[in-house]
Amino acid sequence: MSKIDTDKQETASQRIRYRLQSAGARFHANDNISAYIREGELDELQKEVEAKLRGVLESLVIDTSNDHNTQDTAKRVAKMFVREVFRGRYVDMPPSTEFPNVERLNELMIIGPITVRSACSHHLCPIIGRVWVGVLPNEDSNLIGLSKYARLIDWVMTRPQIQEEAVSQIADLLMRKLQPDGLAIVMEADHFCMHWRGVKDSNSKMTNSVMRGAFLNNPDLRKEFLSLMHK
Repeated sequence: MSKIDTDKQETASQRIRYRLQSAGARFHANDNISAYIREGELDELQKEVEAKLRGVLESLVIDTSNDHNTQDTAKRVAKMFVREVFRGRYVDMPPSTEFPNVERLNELMIIGPITVRSACSHHLCPIIGRVWVGVLPNEDSNLIGLSKYARLIDWVMTRPQIQEEAVSQIADLLMRKLQPDGLAIVMEADHFCMHWRGVKDSNSKMTNSVMRGAFLNNPDLRKEFLSLMHK
C-alpha cells in the first residue's frame, strides 16, 4: 500500500498504526509514538476515542441521551486519555537544556521526591507515587535543571505503565541525557487496581529500584543514597 493510500484510510488510528507497522516500530502501551503522528491527527484520534467510548457507555446500558451526568462523559474521558493521562505516548519529549559540568562536580546528587501519576496498563487504574533520583556525575556529564527531572519523568509516566518497567524507562532516559558515572532510581507508589478492585487492600504500596553504573558496583554509594533518600 502506498503512502498516498495510507492517508486515505478511514481513521487516524489506522493511518498511525500502518506507519508504525511499516517501520517495524513497537507501539506497546508505554511506548512513545509521537514520531508517527502527523499534524492534526491527534485531534482526529481524540474524536475517534470519544466515539468508541460512547459505544462503551451504551454497552454498559447507560442512557447517555437523557442522563445529564454522562452526556459528555465520552468527550471528557477521550480528552483526558489523549491530552492528559496518556499524553506521554503522543507528544515529543519535553525540551531540557543541558549544561556542561564546568566545575567538574563528582559528588552524589539526590533529586526528589518527585510526585508521579500514571495508570496501570492492566486495568487503567491510577498509580500515584513518588520518585527519587540519585546522580553521580563526572567531568563529562551533562547537567539539567531540577524542574527538568520532573518534566522528563512525567513524560515517561503519562502512559499506561507497570511500575517495574517505568523505573527502567526513566533510568534509560536519564542515562542518555546525563551520561553520569552512576544513576539510581527509586519509586514508591500506590496502585488503585489494588485499592479499588480485586483484594481492595488500601495499605499496600510497591517500592522498586534501578541502579546503574557506580550505584550498582559500589555498595557504599548505594547505601549512602538509600540512607539520605527519605531525609
